[in-house]
Amino acid sequence: MEVCVVGTGYVGLVTGTCLAYLGRSVVCVDIDERKIQMLREGKSPIYEPGLDQLIITGIQRGNLRFSTDLASAVKESEVIFIAVGTPPLPTGKADLSYVKAVAQSVGRAMDCERRRIVVNKSTVPIGSGNWVEMLVKEGLQENPAYRERQAVAAAGQGGSATTTVSRKLNGIKPEDVFLVASNPEFLREGSAINDTFYPDRIVIGATDSYAAERLRALYEPIVEQTFVPPASAPRPSGFTAVPVVTTDLASAEMIKYAANAFLATKISFANEIANICERVGADIKEVVRGFGLDSRIGPKFLNAGVGWGGSCFGKDVSAIIDIANEYSYEPELLRSTVSVNKRQRHVPVLKLQEALKIIKGKTIGLLGLAFKPETDDIRDAPALEIARELLEMGARVKAYDPIANEVCAKQYPDLKIEYATDAISLAEDCDAIVIVTEWEEFQYLNLEEIGEVMNTKVLVDGRNVLDPAAVEAAGFKYRGIGR
Repeated sequence: MEVCVVGTGYVGLVTGTCLAYLGRSVVCVDIDERKIQMLREGKSPIYEPGLDQLIITGIQRGNLRFSTDLASAVKESEVIFIAVGTPPLPTGKADLSYVKAVAQSVGRAMDCERRRIVVNKSTVPIGSGNWVEMLVKEGLQENPAYRERQAVAAAGQGGSATTTVSRKLNGIKPEDVFLVASNPEFLREGSAINDTFYPDRIVIGATDSYAAERLRALYEPIVEQTFVPPASAPRPSGFTAVPVVTTDLASAEMIKYAANAFLATKISFANEIANICERVGADIKEVVRGFGLDSRIGPKFLNAGVGWGGSCFGKDVSAIIDIANEYSYEPELLRSTVSVNKRQRHVPVLKLQEALKIIKGKTIGLLGLAFKPETDDIRDAPALEIARELLEMGARVKAYDPIANEVCAKQYPDLKIEYATDAISLAEDCDAIVIVTEWEEFQYLNLEEIGEVMNTKVLVDGRNVLDPAAVEAAGFKYRGIGR
């Protein structure tokens, strides 16, 4: 099956690369020529464990290509994924300008030789499936091939040169040329390849059974788990099949928003409980261990800390709030989810004030910049907000992240952070350090060495990854979240 993926961000690149590994013929399209050239050389423009090798494998097999030519890619493909960004606008609405441009371009590019499936992979508001269908139709009306065939059909037997075409496509309609489907992604940065090959479910939204059947066929190796796993992503023990949820367009779109909104709410709930735990003398780690064992709740996404970030939760929760408001409904629980998360980012600063009293003139080290481990993504990262607040209070801020230092320095050149190359150099002359991202190496810090180079031994564990007793035994003042 021939596949075109438009957009080479996390979702588009991982989806296209993994489909190529499964044997599909894939062309990934982007307007960024520099990025496309990198990919042609087998270099991923994003950090995702195992992705580079899968890209190289696809290129070597000859079934993974990268292009800036959307029109050619559309003509040679049966399934066309729209996987461009939908960043939030200041109002909270999703910016759909990239989706609009791609949908219209896809319509203009179709050659009308076969039926194609246009798939919304981008996270888009409810109702976008119908909207994308309208946009592709608009592009189709500007399509010379489509207009010519419409003219031939209207004219009947319009001459010897077009008689065959007229008989073949008499009365051609847009639905004869394309169908729109929704196929939301549920990828986590840092484990996106595993999430693609071994998902909890595959959701397909379509109004036409043909579109649903073709997408089901596209994913069959994953659904049936018949492929040989790559070395970088071994199949989990006992994993044998993947549920497929086939539904209508609007429900598929809502499933994506509902999933992210619920996960964000679980994190904010854990942080709310953590703040109460501190006041009553309970330990959030023990509390979560106890109520997370309830099969109706589960332990995942209940880790208290400095709050969630990244490109999905904030954007998607804001978007679903906006959608609710459009229909005159006030989603109070979701607004509280966002409010708790914003407040939580201020907690490490309060703990620093509690331990140091005066922040002005002090040196604070941040361990971690990325919003989560195993990625260099700093979009809506709590570390950035913490750094800004400390700088405004007159502190000197240092930071070390195993992956994201360079990205942060490039994207935020005016943010006066001093970047360190490791945890020890970060700790030099610091009055306190804050663990902001739960990278594995931060769970095994050499506290004796770190303490020797610090001015004062204060450690704020913003992710509760360390043993408080061990930290205090090394001579530190320890401050956790909800402990």
